[in-house]
Amino acid sequence: MIDAAYASWALLSRDLRAVARSRSQLYSSLLFPLMLLALLGTGVSSGLAPTSPRILDGDYTSYLAPGMIAMTALFSSTFSSAGFYRDRESGLLRAMLASPHSAQTILFGKALGAILIGTIQALAVLVLAVMIPGIDLAWQFGWLGGVATVVVTILALNFMLSGLSLLLAVRIKTMQGFHLIMNLVLFPLFFLSGAFFPLDQVPTWLEAIGYMNPLTYAVDLLHYASYANSSNGLIGPLIDGLVLGGLAVLLFAVGLRRAPRAV
Repeated sequence: MIDAAYASWALLSRDLRAVARSRSQLYSSLLFPLMLLALLGTGVSSGLAPTSPRILDGDYTSYLAPGMIAMTALFSSTFSSAGFYRDRESGLLRAMLASPHSAQTILFGKALGAILIGTIQALAVLVLAVMIPGIDLAWQFGWLGGVATVVVTILALNFMLSGLSLLLAVRIKTMQGFHLIMNLVLFPLFFLSGAFFPLDQVPTWLEAIGYMNPLTYAVDLLHYASYANSSNGLIGPLIDGLVLGGLAVLLFAVGLRRAPRAV
């Protein structure tokens, strides 16, 4: 048990060092959501003057902030999982799997790296958003409870995405194919999650698709914890937590069990 934990920690440390050396990845993961907040948020707030009751005082930039936190976790965690392909193509993954440790131990360590990277970068965007004067987050249950809820939500989201990445690795044999499929899947899911517009303001058929989207429950919980000043128009933390937590456990467990077949 101790040896397995040490092996997972060694793989986690290796992936964290690789990201720390890749400054372009670090800078882009922080600058892109901030750029969207500045350009898209300001443009919509000033140019379109949104009137939805979910967008408090027409301040679209503040409404957008929780969605940008989710987006950072989404893409950072998912693309960090691409290290699985680099190690497999170089032969390093096969060498690691030839060690006395089980395949699940090796893949668990690599998955933890993607989860932690996605979580750290998402929380960094949260800190920067809080520091921007034009962004007003309500923290309706206090900043301590709100931040704790945001952290748990981001972790659950990253576990779910890591499990999805492992499942796709069973079917997709190349890194290029992995990025193509993930973009094809993640962009529609993200746009239909309520990150860019309230789902209760769209046609019924589009709203129904949004509620079938697992990312919707992560974004809703982030809005509930940090941005909203009431629960009006939101799904609610109980349903959000049950759906997001259940999917995170299910996808991560199934992905960890099936991924060795892709090696």
